[in-house]
Amino acid sequence: MNKQKVEALFERFQGMRVLIVGDVMIDSYLWGQATRISPEAPVPVVNVKKREWRLGGAANVALNVKALGAVPMLCGILGNDTEAERFVSLMQSEGLDTSGLMQVDDRPTTIKHRILAGSQQLLRVDTEEDRPLNEVQNEQFRQHIAPLLTQVDVVIFEDYDKGCITPPLIEWLIAEAHKRGVKVSVDPKKRNFFAYRGVDLFKPNLKELKEAMAAEIEPLSEAFKETVKLLRQRLQVPHLMTTLSEKGIYWQSNEGEWHVPAHVRSIADVSGAGDTVIAVASLCLALGLAPYPTAALANLAGGLVCEYPGVVPVPRLRFMEEASRQLTVWEEVEFSP
Repeated sequence: MNKQKVEALFERFQGMRVLIVGDVMIDSYLWGQATRISPEAPVPVVNVKKREWRLGGAANVALNVKALGAVPMLCGILGNDTEAERFVSLMQSEGLDTSGLMQVDDRPTTIKHRILAGSQQLLRVDTEEDRPLNEVQNEQFRQHIAPLLTQVDVVIFEDYDKGCITPPLIEWLIAEAHKRGVKVSVDPKKRNFFAYRGVDLFKPNLKELKEAMAAEIEPLSEAFKETVKLLRQRLQVPHLMTTLSEKGIYWQSNEGEWHVPAHVRSIADVSGAGDTVIAVASLCLALGLAPYPTAALANLAGGLVCEYPGVVPVPRLRFMEEASRQLTVWEEVEFSP
């Protein structure tokens, strides 16, 4: 029965249209060997053996949505530079639609350069401009997004504090989505943390929760649960899902609370796990799955991607296999019409 329900769920994912609005970026990796110290400064010299560029930020959410069988529509901001061309080329090579991307003159395309010796990251260098879009750009971006709203099943805000998402845009998009009966989920960051009032699913990690609420709390303690409740009331959100790293996921909603422990895994890299979690949870939310199965599936998927180095989307077939074998939540899975 588990396998049948997993297959039914993934069949429902097929063709769902997901609008992803957020900060897009390139993840650049330089791999090499560090065998000596530079004579110019006390730093290692890396002899480069391989270089790779990958889609990152909100684009990684799009990759996860696509891996799950749904159709991502990505809206983000690029600079007018050669790296924007590289980003578009990467999108096209993954079969992703680029019509939602907008270029501006006053900022570079965001890139995170990682330099690694073997599996050890030595340095990260960021090229970015995190100033919020100005009024004119904000309106242009809104006009870019508006036509896509007529054809989506769920909206995801993927906020990395790089300036693409602003409070006026947030307020407008939530209202427009809800007007059409479309649910909205958020993977927040610090700057706009309290601007997402009225969304359907809010997904901070523990660090973001503690910083925003100025609360030194232990995960799963009574103080922690009360803090989540206060935030949920402040934002007026029906569902709040907090990712707790090795402790799994805590979900609190109008219907109750659930803790899903993490599965024991060999961790290679935690980068991008949050992108996977929000992608899975948002699709389940749009299908009307109950909170506990949604949290369990998102938790399983987020753990799976941590077994792979770098920022990668969820491996669909393995996710389906493990969901069939490991999860005990399938008797609770019912789909809305």
